[in-house]
Amino acid sequence: MNLRATAALLLPTLLMAASSVHEFTMTSIDGKPAPLSSYKGKVMLIVNVASKCGYTPQYTGLEALYEKYKDKGLVLVGVPANNFGAQEPGTNEEIKTFCSRTYNVTFPMMSKVSVKGEDMTPLYGYLTSQTGGDVKWNFTKFLVDKNGKVIQRFESKVTPESPELVSAVEKALQ
Repeated sequence: MNLRATAALLLPTLLMAASSVHEFTMTSIDGKPAPLSSYKGKVMLIVNVASKCGYTPQYTGLEALYEKYKDKGLVLVGVPANNFGAQEPGTNEEIKTFCSRTYNVTFPMMSKVSVKGEDMTPLYGYLTSQTGGDVKWNFTKFLVDKNGKVIQRFESKVTPESPELVSAVEKALQ
């Protein structure tokens, strides 16, 4: 059995065993391990991002949201993915440069992964299993409480400054 087939068989078991996002480790955009357990006690907003999408200007609102609430316990995590319309074609270095130069992004960014399909990263397998199915497009947002539990999902069209998202973040931070 090849590695992909083995992973496909094991993924559902791993996802059922996981009880929070804190059990997952991603890779930072700089290539270093990024255990999500380091965010225990913080509220997280995990967003699959892309540089060439109609929703890409949401980076401005995401950065503003992060700046406004980071000292109150919000961590925003950007997860580049090329699953939709090949809208994130760049390398991690190109993505990092684009985000910092174009949108002054300071929130944590992860290495590019797949958020849908057979090669979906385990974190997104967990997130989507908790919220009713596959990610439909770039800039889907998952709000995670201080204990690592997914508490709400916002689809792409919900902007970072929308009252429903801001209200949910503020409530989670209380």
